[in-house]
Amino acid sequence: MNQAISVGEPWMWAAFAGFVLAMLAVDLFLAGGNKAHKVGFREAAAWSAVWFTLAMLFNLGLWWYLEGAYGRAVADDKAMEFLTGYLIEKSLAVDNIFVFLMIFGFFAVPAEYQRRVLIYGVIGAVVMRAAMILAGAWLVREFHWVLYLFGAFLVFTGVKMLMLAEVEPDLNENRLLNWIKRHMRLTADYRGEKFWVIENGVRVFTPLFLVLVMIEASDLIFAVDSIPAIFAITTDPFIVFTSNIFAILGLRAMYFLLAGVADRFHLLKYGLAMVLVFVGVKMLIVDFYKIPIGLSLGIVGLIIASFMFASLWATRARRG
Repeated sequence: MNQAISVGEPWMWAAFAGFVLAMLAVDLFLAGGNKAHKVGFREAAAWSAVWFTLAMLFNLGLWWYLEGAYGRAVADDKAMEFLTGYLIEKSLAVDNIFVFLMIFGFFAVPAEYQRRVLIYGVIGAVVMRAAMILAGAWLVREFHWVLYLFGAFLVFTGVKMLMLAEVEPDLNENRLLNWIKRHMRLTADYRGEKFWVIENGVRVFTPLFLVLVMIEASDLIFAVDSIPAIFAITTDPFIVFTSNIFAILGLRAMYFLLAGVADRFHLLKYGLAMVLVFVGVKMLIVDFYKIPIGLSLGIVGLIIASFMFASLWATRARRG
């Protein structure tokens, strides 16, 4: 099967959309999403395991269906594409976590309110990425040369990340944040988990609303990097969409899982930058040499693992 042809039948798209909506509803209404509480390590680990297991079961089910419909070779290729895309998106999502920590710290968001912000942040991210993925898939299908633009952009972004890895952004200079402060009525303090309240018949936004806007804006910026990256693995819209959305659905749980130890992985930003450079180069040479999916998976895994261990070693040496 030509990689440009999607394996996603209309019923598969509909079924996956229904699954996403159902899981978001569970998170919002049945799993404590509507109750303010601090997410502990055990709860975050459990949800991280749930999301990872669901992603792998989905991949297994996809392989089983494709093996019967198109043959073993297609099933193996698509399953490997999903796994590699999922790993890349999951890895790049770690950079989101560093930014989330900075935003929550800047606004001094109480721990029990962070969950609600991230749940709505995930919902917004799913909608934004769905639109961007479908637009990107159309561009790649109609204009093959767009892959070269994606590749060059990823290499540029990766090099820029390497150069600015130690630079901490200053939210006081953020133009979007300053514009909102100038043009919207804001309360002086938090009002529970509310994003706005009505005072004297007028809607007034709380600082938690500002946090949500910054979270959504940061994810939009990261999506510009991560979505082109997965097109280096596959141009199948269904594989791009499902692997990306699974990675996003597990982002909230991964945040709470890593929030307390993020400082121990301070070198990981360099690894993420190298991943972007690698997938960018992979795109740029795709018409001359196609790097096997399995090899790409191994290289990305090796880069991430190496910088994780290097971070832990450096942290231990510094403390010792």
